[in-house]
Amino acid sequence: MKENDFSEQLKIKMDKYVHLVYRLSRNFPKEEIYGVTSQIRRSSLSIILNYIEGFARHKKLVKLNFWEISYGSLKELKYLLHFCLTENYLNKKEYQEAINLAEEIGAMLWKSIQPLKIK
Repeated sequence: MKENDFSEQLKIKMDKYVHLVYRLSRNFPKEEIYGVTSQIRRSSLSIILNYIEGFARHKKLVKLNFWEISYGSLKELKYLLHFCLTENYLNKKEYQEAINLAEEIGAMLWKSIQPLKIK
């Protein structure tokens, strides 16, 4: 798969993930609107927005920085999903759907990051 094809597939998965998180978080308790709901949505957007911004950069270290932020936001969101499961904001099926997609994105993002690291 060509680099641009790979990148497009990754962006498509990230976009799907953001929409999934927004859909799932619509059912969170109203008292969480400024808490978990806000944080989980910001984290999901951070994944794709930092990836896109990094993709637009030409310097390897700048690109790496944005993509590592994207990866960090993905890890943050995975914890938030677990938190939401334990608080019963999500059921197991919803949680598993989100985690499965997160794992795919994480593997693809990690594969993108590794060649940029200075050895």
